[in-house]
Order: sequence, then structure tokens, then C-alpha cells
Amino acid sequence: MKIQEQTTLTTYSKQIDSVGEPGATARLEVLKEETWAWYRLYCAQNSFRPEISARRWFQIEGELERTGTYWQSAEELEYGAKVAWRNSTRCIGRLHWQNLVVRDCRILGSAEEIFSALIEHVRLSTATGKVVPMITIFAPEHSDQRPVRIWNRQLIGYAGHRQSDGSILGDPLNVPFTEVVRKLGWTRDPAGPFDLLPLLVETSEGLRWFDWPEGLILEVPIRHPDHPWFEELGLKWFALPAVSGMLLQIGGVKYPAAPFSGWYVGTEVGARDLADVQRYNVLPMVGKHLGFDTGSDRSLWKDRALVELNAAVLHSFAQAGVAMVDHHAVARQFMLHQEREMKAGRTTYAEWSWIVPPLSGSTTPVFHKAFENEVLSPNFYHQPAPWQSERPRQGGCPFGFGAASE
Repeated sequence: MKIQEQTTLTTYSKQIDSVGEPGATARLEVLKEETWAWYRLYCAQNSFRPEISARRWFQIEGELERTGTYWQSAEELEYGAKVAWRNSTRCIGRLHWQNLVVRDCRILGSAEEIFSALIEHVRLSTATGKVVPMITIFAPEHSDQRPVRIWNRQLIGYAGHRQSDGSILGDPLNVPFTEVVRKLGWTRDPAGPFDLLPLLVETSEGLRWFDWPEGLILEVPIRHPDHPWFEELGLKWFALPAVSGMLLQIGGVKYPAAPFSGWYVGTEVGARDLADVQRYNVLPMVGKHLGFDTGSDRSLWKDRALVELNAAVLHSFAQAGVAMVDHHAVARQFMLHQEREMKAGRTTYAEWSWIVPPLSGSTTPVFHKAFENEVLSPNFYHQPAPWQSERPRQGGCPFGFGAASE
């Protein structure tokens, strides 16, 4: 039986609380314990010889004592990022955790270098439409300098423009961020419902925003296989869900800028991004075009419109040659993942409300399962928006699977 991860978010929070702010020695001991727990796991799951493991630990411990942190090797970083995905309890797509492509960009410091690396991330992830699970990791957090931060919650998103009458044109979720970048000089005139937001990067030199190069961002127009009028609704969505606002933590080392991406589950776009009342709220429009009685919930017009909207999303991504998985297939994949993890001697933890799809949940196998929801480390944690302040907690699902519901 392989070693099970022991460090949980709850344990870590209690350790930090008990240490107190003034005790540097006590904080170092906490850091050593957390690092040692991760390093034992890393060595056990990669079958390292004891003498090699001991030699590397001696190096890590010495660096921790000298500097209060340590520089993880490329191999440690890669495996840590993969395990962080495996440990993400809100993610239904973890079957593919070992296929994650890890890009080590820790040495980059300027906003221009970071933006160039993220252009490459988007290009490599979507160049063929296949969509490659990928993470790009920038410099770790250090106490003696301002860490790199990406202010966008996702690398790609649509602006939310607040109108003079109080209504929102675009994505209401992104209104606060849109107002931030407007104050920095970004604008769209005339504003539209699907204006791509700029990327906002913070480094030791301050804040910089960048517009994506023309033609880089792959977007999919939403069409229906049976209703030609659907295209006239003017709906579309971007192909790459790339979460950029979460903190990656591996063995005590924190990476505040580690954007990761995968492919969508169809319901993220069709049942949340476009359908939620607090998002684009297109169901009333779709229902009316379909001729449904939208005056009474008993007609189930919302349910019927939701199914047709999701059918249109899946059809459109398939027609565009862009990877997208349906909620039935991904639920079966998750059950396979759980089976594989059990054979490896590991428990699959999950947050049920995130694993069950927001459409026809009871028709999927995950609906009928009970899961423990224990947060292990390494993991991805929520970070407050940079203009806010609170302790990091576990965040939404990485790699697109559930990211739309963050």
C-alpha cells in the first residue's frame, strides 16, 4: 500500500494559528514538517532509493534553515503539480492527472516575459483544437519580494460592462475585474457582450495589462444541429478554460501564479456560463424561440431549453474540432479514476456538489455515490482577488472541470 498524503488544509491552518506571528523558529519547524510530509510521499510514489532520498532531503533541510524556503527541482515541481490536480476534490476530470504538461517558468520576472509565456501556453494548449492539459508555473512566493500575480480569475474571459441604467452588458461575473482594468486605461468602444478581457500581471515593477494578440484566442460560435435560428442569437464561448487566480502549494512552497487549463465539460458552458441567471441568462430567450410557455415553471420550459442549449454547445464544439466532454462521459471517467486510485492504495476524496453535473445529475453514476471531502496537500487553493485580503482556502476545480462555477 502506498503512503497516503497526511497534510490537510485543516491541519495546516491549525499549525499556522498555533505558531503565532512572532515565532520564526516555530514557523520554520512547521514548514519543515509540511515539506517532509510531501517529500516522503514524492519519494515513495516514485520509488527512489533510500540513499538518494536522504541526500536530497539533507539539501532541502539545509536550504530551509538558511533561507526559510527551498528551490524545488524540475522533477519535484512536475510531480507536485500533477498530485495537486489528483487531490482537487472539486474536479471530476482527474482521470488524466498523469498527462498534465508542466511548464517551469519560475525564472521569469518581467511582465513582458510572463505575458509571452502565457501566449505560448494558450497557443500550445489549443493549436490543434485537441486541448492539452497544461500548467505554467511562475516564481514562488518569497518574503523579501512581491510575488508574481495574475489578477484575472481565468486567463480568458469576457468583460462585464455596467450600463448607466444598472444593467450588465457581457458577463456579470467579471464586472469587478472589468472596472479594475478600466481604471488602468483599458476600454472597449463600443462595448459588446463578448469582449475579451486583457491580461493583468503584477510583478515587483507594478501592474501591467496586455491585450491578447489578434487571432490567438479560439472562440466557438454556438449553433444548434436542428434549429438554424440558433446562430442568430449571437452566442459564443472561448475554447480554453484556464484558471489563473488560484494558489498552487507543494510541500510548503507557494506559487501564487500557476495558471492551469484543460478542456470543458459541456455543462460548464451550457448549464452555467450561458444559462445561470447571474451570468448570461439566455434560457428565457432560447425558450421563447423554441415556442415554450415561459410563463409557468410547470411547463418545464427551463429544463427543456437547458437541454437544447447544452445540445447546441456540444454540437458547436464538435463541429469546430475543439475538445469538450459531455457530463455522462466524464462521470464514467471519474468512476474509472476512483477504481484506479483504489488499486494504487489511495482514497479518492471529492466534494459531491461539484462532482455531480448541473444537468441530469441523477442519470450519472456519481450522483448515487457518497464521497468523503478531505483536502490533501499538494493542492490548489483559492486566493482572494488581489485587491481583497483573506487566508487562502481550497478553490474551484482546476483544468476546466468545474472551473466555470468557481
